[in-house]
Amino acid sequence: MTKKRNRSRPALTLQERLNKFTQDARAAAKNLPAGAERRALLQKVRDGETAVQMERLLSSPGPQSPK
Repeated sequence: MTKKRNRSRPALTLQERLNKFTQDARAAAKNLPAGAERRALLQKVRDGETAVQMERLLSSPGPQSPK
């Protein structure tokens, strides 16, 4: 009597979710005064943008490695 796992897929792709996160975080950072909290939020934005670039690079049909 094992339990079935909930295996639903996200409605948005990874790239769409990362883009939405960076847009939301950037908008939130605009409303904050200069300080540590704003810097931390902007660092998360940069990390999200880097993740988008990495995901785009890894999913591109670029040169394939030899097998």
